[in-house]
Amino acid sequence: MQRITITIEDELLQALDAVMERSGASNRSEALRDLIRRGLAKDAPEEAECVGVVTYALDPAQRDLGRLVPESRQQHHDAAIAALSVPLDHHAAVEVAVMRGTVGSVQAYANSLFLQRGVRHGRTTLIPVRTEVEFHLHGERAHTHDHLRVLDRF
Repeated sequence: MQRITITIEDELLQALDAVMERSGASNRSEALRDLIRRGLAKDAPEEAECVGVVTYALDPAQRDLGRLVPESRQQHHDAAIAALSVPLDHHAAVEVAVMRGTVGSVQAYANSLFLQRGVRHGRTTLIPVRTEVEFHLHGERAHTHDHLRVLDRF
């Protein structure tokens, strides 16, 4: 890890300290590393491998979204890892979909979802990963399978 020195305006330093306090970061370096990682994730290469956490609110009855959204995940069954729907009231639910693939494919799925009438407050968080194929021996049984390794950045 490298040590660097930066010059920063007083107002920006106060904003950084506020972020640090809200996030629970123990020091400014930790807070800056987190902010830089988040900023760099926005410029992630489209072909980079990731896990995307897609969150949104929707009205399941509008335009039959209660049926259309799960069908859209089914069409992407090879990328869908998990989904959760939490009803908030008679007309709104918060949903979370965890998708796996390239940055471009996860963003395309999320954007197509966010454009649906009745879907609101959409947000995507991208987590950089690398797939590693590993060989395991369990007793007498040997096999290979994939592991996703979380990376520090894209």
